[in-house]
Amino acid sequence: MVVGIERRTLRRILAGIALLLFLNPACASSVFLEDQTWTELRDLIAAGTTTIIIPIGGTEQSGPAMALGKHNVRVKFLAEKIAGKLGNALVAPVISYVPEGNIDPPTSHMRFPGTISIGDKTFEQLLESAARSMRQAGFRTIVLIGDHGGYQANERHVADRINAEWKKVRVFADLDYYELAQGPFTNKLLAAGATSAEIGTHAGLADTSLMMAVDPSMVRKDRLAGPPKLGAGDGVYGGDPARSSVEFGQLGVDLIVNGTTDAIRAFIASQPK
Repeated sequence: MVVGIERRTLRRILAGIALLLFLNPACASSVFLEDQTWTELRDLIAAGTTTIIIPIGGTEQSGPAMALGKHNVRVKFLAEKIAGKLGNALVAPVISYVPEGNIDPPTSHMRFPGTISIGDKTFEQLLESAARSMRQAGFRTIVLIGDHGGYQANERHVADRINAEWKKVRVFADLDYYELAQGPFTNKLLAAGATSAEIGTHAGLADTSLMMAVDPSMVRKDRLAGPPKLGAGDGVYGGDPARSSVEFGQLGVDLIVNGTTDAIRAFIASQPK
């Protein structure tokens, strides 16, 4: 009789847990800071989740076939994968306002509608304030990863400036995240059958394939090919996205997630205990 009662009680407890997870799956499994309550976050940090990834995106044109939020969606997706592999990390909200060129007169991507730009000084102040907020919350390792090439040096400047001030909390400007999407990804694509003329530097096969592997809804497949062939006037630089594919893109996803995870682990291991 007692055993029967205990079994019924156990079943009720397990059912209650399952219901809680069903009603609020985010707090049970999400690595995103914004999905936690402040007490959940406090407890996670106390239990050893002391690394926070600050993903940096950008709002810019990427040709007629990719949505303006490409960088924001991509860096959030990849940051989630990286945090999951680390096992003791969370992901801060994406920083989507970044330097994209002069506004008036417009330069670079600002020549296309929808691109949003802020100045370098404002951007660095934003990164620094975000890092100081994470330190105040209790994180010990603050990682900056940026999906856009234009502000990689800014990330390093902020990390160097803060690390010269702080002792026990460190900021890691993980530039490997971006570098892996350049030469190493290009080599993977060439080995898989893509050509140098297709790969490009912006909105070409590499860029578009990576986005397709992350979120194909951000890519307008019917606009990937001409005629006429897409070019600089369309916002596509040095490449041809016509043969872009999820399969090509997955090569980049795996490369970036694994390589960035390794770099973060190496940085943490190199710090004084």
